[in-house]
Amino acid sequence: MQQQSKGLLLAISAYSIWGFFPLYFSYLNAVSSVEVLVQRIIWSLVATLSIGLLLGYGNKLFTALKDRKLVLWLGLSALLIAINWLVYIWAVGQHRVLEASLGYFISPVVSLILARIFFNEDLHPLQIWAGIIALAAIVWELVSVGQLPWVSLVLAFAFALYGVVRKHCVVDGISGMTIETMWLLLPALLWIVWQSFQPLNVLHFGSDQGITLLLIGVGFLSAFPLVLFAMATRRANLSVVGFIMYINPTMQFLIGVFVLNESYPPERLITFGLIWFALLLFSMGLFKLHRMK
Repeated sequence: MQQQSKGLLLAISAYSIWGFFPLYFSYLNAVSSVEVLVQRIIWSLVATLSIGLLLGYGNKLFTALKDRKLVLWLGLSALLIAINWLVYIWAVGQHRVLEASLGYFISPVVSLILARIFFNEDLHPLQIWAGIIALAAIVWELVSVGQLPWVSLVLAFAFALYGVVRKHCVVDGISGMTIETMWLLLPALLWIVWQSFQPLNVLHFGSDQGITLLLIGVGFLSAFPLVLFAMATRRANLSVVGFIMYINPTMQFLIGVFVLNESYPPERLITFGLIWFALLLFSMGLFKLHRMK
């Protein structure tokens, strides 16, 4: 139970930091999504290496790097988090924060399903109904708006699958994140080299002091909550960690509506209403499940 409590606190901390991301990334709207992603990868690696060395994780990192199977699994998680990062950065730049927040509202239900499939975690009937209602919300979005909320779905599935892979990896959060960014470093550097030789070099890093500092900060801001999340998945049930995620999209939704003043079709309020109802049923089922144990 103590491990579960620690995992819960770690997850709450990670999701609270993520909740403020729309505000930070809104200052980088002038920068291409790919460049933000590339700089996020590079400086996340710098951040995790620095944190790891300061906290004495050098030996753990070296041991993890010798485990070929673990490194391959972390290569898969690196791909999933890169997809999540890129789509999210693009969504904020396109003023689609509400769609991004919807994705993170859907993600706990996806985590619920994956937790049952991959880890055979117990589910209460109310949690099953939560999954059905969340699916109904996606169908409603398709019918009412006329298209699948692809931004929401990609973010939800990429992050939920990332949680599955990281729970499978027996590695501390700092070393795991370091290896993930090592996997992504070479493609990131190759992209920078390729852009440097283009006739119209539009790289913002180094051209403006404020933008450069923000891009460096993205890496450190990204690494810290992701390390916390990875630590949380090792200590708590994936379904619990997935449910606490509601903190993140709630903050993003409020920021999108009241701070960034995003417009949205009225039908989307019904989508959000269904998802919030699903989360209510999920929490009730989670409470009842824990009382039964």
